[in-house]
Amino acid sequence: MRAPVPRRRGRALLAAVLTVAVALAGCDRLPAAQRSGGAPAASEEDLRYGAAPAPAPDPDVTLQPDVVLVGGGGRSIRSVTSDGLTWRIDGRARNADQLAPGKVMFVTGRGVGRVLDIAEDGGDLLVTIGPVDITEVIRDGTFAKQGITLDDPVVYPAGDPSWAESSPATPSSFGRSRPMRGGLLRAPAAQPVQPPPGRDGKAATRAQGYRVFSSCCTNGVGAHFTYDDGGVRLLGTVTLTFRRPDAIFHLAIGAGTVTRAELEISGGFGIKVDFEGGIRDGRNHKKAFPIAADFSFPIGQVAGIPLSFTVSQTLEVATAFGAKLGTVKGGGEYSLAGKLGFGYANGTFGPRVTKQFQRRTSLLNSLTGVPVGVMGLVVRHGVRFTVGISAFLFSAGVYFELTTSYGSTLGSALGAPYAQCRGVAIGVKATFGIGFRILEPVVKVINKFLSLLQPSRAPVIPPIPTESGPKWSQAIHSAEEITPKVPACGHPPT
Repeated sequence: MRAPVPRRRGRALLAAVLTVAVALAGCDRLPAAQRSGGAPAASEEDLRYGAAPAPAPDPDVTLQPDVVLVGGGGRSIRSVTSDGLTWRIDGRARNADQLAPGKVMFVTGRGVGRVLDIAEDGGDLLVTIGPVDITEVIRDGTFAKQGITLDDPVVYPAGDPSWAESSPATPSSFGRSRPMRGGLLRAPAAQPVQPPPGRDGKAATRAQGYRVFSSCCTNGVGAHFTYDDGGVRLLGTVTLTFRRPDAIFHLAIGAGTVTRAELEISGGFGIKVDFEGGIRDGRNHKKAFPIAADFSFPIGQVAGIPLSFTVSQTLEVATAFGAKLGTVKGGGEYSLAGKLGFGYANGTFGPRVTKQFQRRTSLLNSLTGVPVGVMGLVVRHGVRFTVGISAFLFSAGVYFELTTSYGSTLGSALGAPYAQCRGVAIGVKATFGIGFRILEPVVKVINKFLSLLQPSRAPVIPPIPTESGPKWSQAIHSAEEITPKVPACGHPPT
């Protein structure tokens, strides 16, 4: 690529080791009829970048007035950076000349966002976008579909996005830069782009020193992770299990306000974890990050809007190893619920969760190791199901998120002749919402990157928020077990 010419003005330790407690209680118009193509688009471009919205006006769906429908769909997109922020599109595409900072670009179901910055590069436009709420795109419309089967996902790996790293972005992170109109403009040729999608239900990614292998959706959705910095070694697998689930959703928007929302997923859900950890003269850490791969099920056009059912994951690992040498290992499996979901109408919210919690394999009984000091470990796994638009961090629509925390503590082997304490805590929380949610550490990285686009004499790009839209939470399960039942392990005398 050539360097861009001047852009248009505008923009984009665990505190207690012996007790691990997990708290989880803590205007354009589009076609009318509810058309729903069930298969993904046939073209390579539409598969890679998403299907286009319908271009013809119709009275049933009204877009917000600042939405710009860019023509051509995936055929108008040249590439997308791995962070999902900058889209290179054909400058000759229909309505591309109407894009400007503050507008909402809508080119495909995955290419939707608030325009923060535009640069010209030959005949192409480099459009940097931020997240939008679903109601910032759609002013009026009703969207519904039943029988969405989750058995053949399109896998979208992000590649190596900046937001997967713990350190904030710096100019050198984005390659060669040079001043433009008093500001700093990155060279797009230095930006890694997203790799093409796959159809095998698997993805290998990296983040913050972790290698993660994620999969979906034959028997569930989960992630296998490994970490090794020479002093601390960790490996494990976390899975939300299910069998051939299907979903239904309903979303009604009137005058830019959600009036009704429903999302239900059936399939018989369970949770499963296996982990091993060890330390040898290493340091404890706490890492939280989104897994940089989407599992998407294109629904097709619903009332002219290309919607997808997307499964995404987050992972958090915190170590609390109380010595410079030791190991810990454990695993457990539990049934959780027959159905997950929620309903919202006229200001009233209600969860739809059929609880069926039952132990299949005890995490407490499996806990073993050779700790010279206390070994504590918390693994938190989040799985989010979203029906809506856009991609990766910026997915917006109706969502259901299940977050499971596994806490484990293994007492020092030096006290084993008396009592080697073992403790586990399991917490499961459901969050339901309409809009988008982004991990706070990730938002900090993105906002740091966007600050590099600020010219000294242009309006300031407002920071991207961590979430938008209404949300509700419910504790699905919370339990803590400690053995043996002796005072030394935190039990009162009997």
